[in-house]
Amino acid sequence: MTDRPSLRQSTGPSSTRILGTGSHQPDKIVTNDDLSQLMDTNDQWIRDRVGIIERRFGEKDELLVDFAVAAGSAALADAGVDPSEVDTVILPNCTMPTQIPNAAAQVATRIGIQSAGAFDLNAACAGFCYGLGVASDLIRAGSAKKVLVIGAEKLTDSVDPLDRANAIIFADGAGAAVVGGADEPGIGPVVWGSAGDLVDLIYMRDGKYIYQEGQSVFRWATTQIAPIALRALEAAGLQPSDVDILIPHQANLRIVESIAKKLRAAGAREDLVVADDIKYSGNTSSASIPLALDHMRKAGTAKSGDVVLAVGFGAGLSYAGQAFLCP
Repeated sequence: MTDRPSLRQSTGPSSTRILGTGSHQPDKIVTNDDLSQLMDTNDQWIRDRVGIIERRFGEKDELLVDFAVAAGSAALADAGVDPSEVDTVILPNCTMPTQIPNAAAQVATRIGIQSAGAFDLNAACAGFCYGLGVASDLIRAGSAKKVLVIGAEKLTDSVDPLDRANAIIFADGAGAAVVGGADEPGIGPVVWGSAGDLVDLIYMRDGKYIYQEGQSVFRWATTQIAPIALRALEAAGLQPSDVDILIPHQANLRIVESIAKKLRAAGAREDLVVADDIKYSGNTSSASIPLALDHMRKAGTAKSGDVVLAVGFGAGLSYAGQAFLCP
């Protein structure tokens, strides 16, 4: 009988939590009136349909990587974590102009994180929830100790500036979270999935500009996303009434309000705080959930220990959600 070597598998802490958050937006503010000078639209039409008042556009020389570096650095400072402590960087995005090199490795080096595992993740507007789920599981498996997750986008490079349906919606920015081990659970299981039969609802037209069937996406999101959010609560052992803050992907204020209404019908409290960051940030895809979370923390509407329910959805069609405690 020949002795055969046995493999060893690593294990990590049983629980994880978000240690800190950060965000960054370009300086250039673009109002609805500004857009009305370029296309057939107006302030009231945009507010009524998507709820956006203004958004931020990057300049030509500002890059997705620049936004990610700023947001990631801010998150590390907020968490009190030195770059040397981070061993993995996950960068959800769908607008990196080149597939190689990826954004994550460049961002890690610029922040001062050495020899990190670094990879981009493309689940479009569900990207941050996907990234947070992966980060939590990597730590619990013992494959990582501290993970920096940065949702970053420069969508204005991928939008036809004269396309009224999309140019009024999309914007630029980044949001980040530092994830580490914890004594008690601070991040619930990710509930995710996809509807690949609906890929033609959102895609890159001619490999250059984002195209979406707005009404079809609206109907899908307003019927399918609330049940996914409830599944995420069930996976975390929570009831709708336990949720303090709801952060859906900031795609459209009417979609956000529809999801909130359905959660309240399922038992969420009337004083549930609902993110409406889209009003002043627009739709920033992978960045929208961490951007909204960081803005709410800075405004004092999200407090340490609050139960947050996040759910992202977008091209793919991909979706994901989880409950977590506000850092």
